[in-house]
Amino acid sequence: MNLLDKDLISMQEARILAEQGHEAQKKLARFSQEQLDQIVEAIAQEMEQHVEELAHLSQEETYYGCWQDKVIKNRFACTVLPQRLRGMRCVGMIAEDKANGTADVGVPLGIILALPPATSPVSATISMILLGLKAGNAVIISPHPRAASTIGRAMDWAIAAAERSGLPKGALAYLHTVTEAGQKELIQHKAIALILNTGVAEALEQCHASGKPFIYGGNGHGPAFIERTADLQQAAADIMLSKLFDCGMGVAAEQAVVVDSCVAESVRREFESRGAYFLSEEETQRLGMRLFPKGRLDVELIGQSAETLASKAGITVPDGTKLLIAVQSHVPLDEGYRRELLCPVLAWYVEEDWRHACEKCIELLLTEGTGHTLVIHSRDEHVIRQFALQKPVGRVLVNTPAVLGSMGMTTNLFPALTLGSGSAGQGITADNVSPKNLIYIRKVGYGVRKGEQALAKLGDERQRETIKEELTLEQMVRLLLERELRQNSL
Repeated sequence: MNLLDKDLISMQEARILAEQGHEAQKKLARFSQEQLDQIVEAIAQEMEQHVEELAHLSQEETYYGCWQDKVIKNRFACTVLPQRLRGMRCVGMIAEDKANGTADVGVPLGIILALPPATSPVSATISMILLGLKAGNAVIISPHPRAASTIGRAMDWAIAAAERSGLPKGALAYLHTVTEAGQKELIQHKAIALILNTGVAEALEQCHASGKPFIYGGNGHGPAFIERTADLQQAAADIMLSKLFDCGMGVAAEQAVVVDSCVAESVRREFESRGAYFLSEEETQRLGMRLFPKGRLDVELIGQSAETLASKAGITVPDGTKLLIAVQSHVPLDEGYRRELLCPVLAWYVEEDWRHACEKCIELLLTEGTGHTLVIHSRDEHVIRQFALQKPVGRVLVNTPAVLGSMGMTTNLFPALTLGSGSAGQGITADNVSPKNLIYIRKVGYGVRKGEQALAKLGDERQRETIKEELTLEQMVRLLLERELRQNSL
């Protein structure tokens, strides 16, 4: 089979999936919330049995990250997310205010086209399936080419479980012949209502060009600020835990650390004691050239260990080095360290005080992946509040590891593996994406007063204004007449 044949097959399959999904959606739209919940639970229970196997498969196929951490992400999608979904109403009557005579009806959007990334292929796929079906939408998955086999395996299990629980055939499907042409055909197909893109940056241009609403959840350039009042040991431990999770590929992982100058040396010692290695200026340049040989991150270095990265850059580091830290004096205009680092590498900035750190964080947030996530480690509520108020960012996390906090594992944010980047103009929301982002709300309003009464009330107001104007005019005429009589008598 030549490439052209594969493209044509993929495009034809895309059309068939969209058409079948459209017919299935007509049936799915009549499902109650209870029927949808039964299907969601069945999929979650089925996928929980395969979390470890799928973690191994994704690591073996993509060569990205750490399979042990992928098990955690997969289990999070199968257990924590479904727990939060239980009892949530997304379709039918979802809110009612009898006292005021209003109600909200949740209505599915239609077919959701979901694009999972190679960095988290299984957990993202499971999450998008559960969110879409919970909200009564058909879901079509367009697998990432680098993780197509793993995603296909996961989808086969999910589809079988869903259809055993009553899901109409075609309401959950995936593209088997994975090509860019097939994905483009799906993105542009008129039956697709919304595109849910979790970190597939190369598809952003197609999403924009489609004219359809889309949600984009990438990583972005997320800074973490360590302020002088912070628990320095805990801050260093949190950042290391987060940045090392799945070899630096975790959603919202810190990309840079900004440190208050008066505690910078203490913080540095905390990082070094935990296995961080601070690069020299020459080593920083060498690693930057290796990571970004042509101005873009070498995809083969994504999710690799710190020792592997150092070795490939010709840098000698102590045994057991877990994290590489590149000291920076300013945010470079074109160097790689201003970009998203999907590996255990951090940029390091020292600032005079929290106000200068605030400006530095804004500068970092306005680079790649604008306005995704910011972390602040501090005990000063005034400083925390100022950061929350001033930053152009989708989410602010306080005293917590960025990856775990953003996902809702160590915070009470909605448990999500798709973190919206709407503050960057990439997609329609900056939320932790939930089923509520995948429906529209039909408003219901009961009449609580008679139309004649409402009009009469407004009419009375208009009448009073008219009388006021007429009286004023009458007074003006009288004044003019009096003035004319006085002039004539002279």
